[in-house]
Amino acid sequence: MAAPPSSPTDDEPAPGRQGSSRSGAMMMCAAAGLLLVASLISGHNSADDASGRSGAPRPAAAAPRPAASSSSSSSHDTASDPSEDRPVGRHLPRSEPVRLRIPKIWVDAPFTDLYIGPTGQLEAPPAADTNLVGWHAKGASPGETGTAVIAGHVDTKTSAAVFANLGELEKGDVFYVDRADGSTATFQVDDAQTYEKSDFPSDRVYDDTPRAEARLITCAGDYDRSARDYTDNLVVFAHLVR
Repeated sequence: MAAPPSSPTDDEPAPGRQGSSRSGAMMMCAAAGLLLVASLISGHNSADDASGRSGAPRPAAAAPRPAASSSSSSSHDTASDPSEDRPVGRHLPRSEPVRLRIPKIWVDAPFTDLYIGPTGQLEAPPAADTNLVGWHAKGASPGETGTAVIAGHVDTKTSAAVFANLGELEKGDVFYVDRADGSTATFQVDDAQTYEKSDFPSDRVYDDTPRAEARLITCAGDYDRSARDYTDNLVVFAHLVR
């Protein structure tokens, strides 16, 4: 994706070529993060961002649980209903994702593994590659029972990136995750919501579910120059259909 005629300053992201206008220009940023924070590091390629900003919202909650962990950490006694842990609907065995395809918004991107770093934030995908998505490798894999978290940058200092048009997805749209075992997980969008980072609903977004679901997450809203971050997160909710 070509860079705009003039590059922004270090504190200003580049407007996306295909991004829609909002208050003059749609400012796009890096992907949102996991439950320990309301957002991933913003899409500004700097050492300060990579180590996490002290001003980033940090909801007081644990990281997303893999589906299997709910039973091992449960406080239920042996008389608990075993059906509580049974998968619901379609699901696939665990397998690493290798490629994300979203035909409606022209996404065809490889995956990279993301982990919670020493600062308690999810590591961001490498900012130098604008066509790359990451997944929480310690969480559910896409297609597996539980909540798979997929994050991607939507801008850098000079150009739009992989999730520049994520806001165009609507209920009923489909996307595909090609997996290392040779299978393809097909997801259907249930909803897309924008949340203020200061009031991010971590439980709704990240808690594991009895069916195979996925979250596509990025930033949205206005760009706050003083915080060098965006005000909101965009979350696309989806479930496995085949």
